[in-house]
Amino acid sequence: LNDCGKPTPFVDKVVSVIEKEGTSVATKFIQGYYDIPQLERGEPGVAYQVAIQDDTGMSNELRDRKIQLPSTIQVGFYHFGFNWLDPVVGQGKTPEEQLRNRKLRHALSIAFDLEEYVSVFEDDRAQPNFSAVVPGLFGNDLVKTNPVVYDLQPDGRNKRKPLSEAKRLLAEAGYPDGRDAKTGKPLVINYDVQGVGPGYKARLDWVAKQFAKLNVQLEVRNTDYNRFQDKMRKGAAQFFFWGWLADYPDPENFLFLLYGPNSKAKFDGENATNYANPEFDQLFARMKDLDNTPERAALIQRMVAIMQQDSPMIWGWSEEFGGAYQQWVHNGKPSNIIRDQLPYLRIDQKLRTQKIQEWNRPVWWPLAVLAGLLLLLIWPAWRGWKRRQEARAVQLNGDAA
Repeated sequence: LNDCGKPTPFVDKVVSVIEKEGTSVATKFIQGYYDIPQLERGEPGVAYQVAIQDDTGMSNELRDRKIQLPSTIQVGFYHFGFNWLDPVVGQGKTPEEQLRNRKLRHALSIAFDLEEYVSVFEDDRAQPNFSAVVPGLFGNDLVKTNPVVYDLQPDGRNKRKPLSEAKRLLAEAGYPDGRDAKTGKPLVINYDVQGVGPGYKARLDWVAKQFAKLNVQLEVRNTDYNRFQDKMRKGAAQFFFWGWLADYPDPENFLFLLYGPNSKAKFDGENATNYANPEFDQLFARMKDLDNTPERAALIQRMVAIMQQDSPMIWGWSEEFGGAYQQWVHNGKPSNIIRDQLPYLRIDQKLRTQKIQEWNRPVWWPLAVLAGLLLLLIWPAWRGWKRRQEARAVQLNGDAA
């Protein structure tokens, strides 16, 4: 808070350079030629933290050069969604169907080991969520668990319910051991997703593995993003993967993802699951314009309880957002919400100049070695040429010319 009350900006000019290769950015940043590697993204900061965690060759330089690596959980989440209009995983028409489908969603929610996903694919740099009220939002601190998926331990930790509970719920939903109790046919879930590359293939395999725990078959329908969006607008998806980053850090900006009148299929809104619950919608209408008061907190708690019980989503995870700043950069704060950080950054120019010179002192001995090698190569040739020039011509009869 040393700069509180001072006029901004603290710098006169910002120079942004476009590099063709990411390795060039990393190298020049470590050398001190860049104050920050990127302006608005958190991947470099997280990558440097992982490098220190894994104790790679770069880790010593990061420590020795006192590079600042603050981090936070970004206000957003990646999640799996159930289409509320689908007859198998959706709401259902009759009370019996609604109960059966809800138990199926609960079973799948338990089987999806998001802690494993975060460990494997996010290097433990993410946090599983209990609801759509993600970290950084008012009301998140009130959500201590998701009783559908976790058992809250006496010490406050959350323990995922055993797979046996998921299998019990699956059987009660009418699919014992992953087969329809009436027809004997295997339960097949269509998974709509967009993504390419070997890394994404590994993620698809992980999702299939979660279904396989319950002997539920997964049909992956991987398309390009335009086709995926078209499916979502038409309500043609069954089970899908998507994400949402905050437009502004308020719970309304996430809870409206489950507000019935925002249904994507019916009203072209942002409610991709097409979820609708009359009580939830009424609470949302009351909550959305309130200040952050105890009344609003109580409404959010009730809405969270409803969404957890209905489980229109597997709430996924919120990724870590990391910053990377040289030691002479002040007021650096990583955030996927605050996009106008440049006016607040302050540079210690004297320290920057000193460190760049210290870290990039010219090394002259390779030139001396190179000169010596050249001399070794040239010397025999010169000696041969010299002998040739000084040699005396001799005739065949032995007389000097």
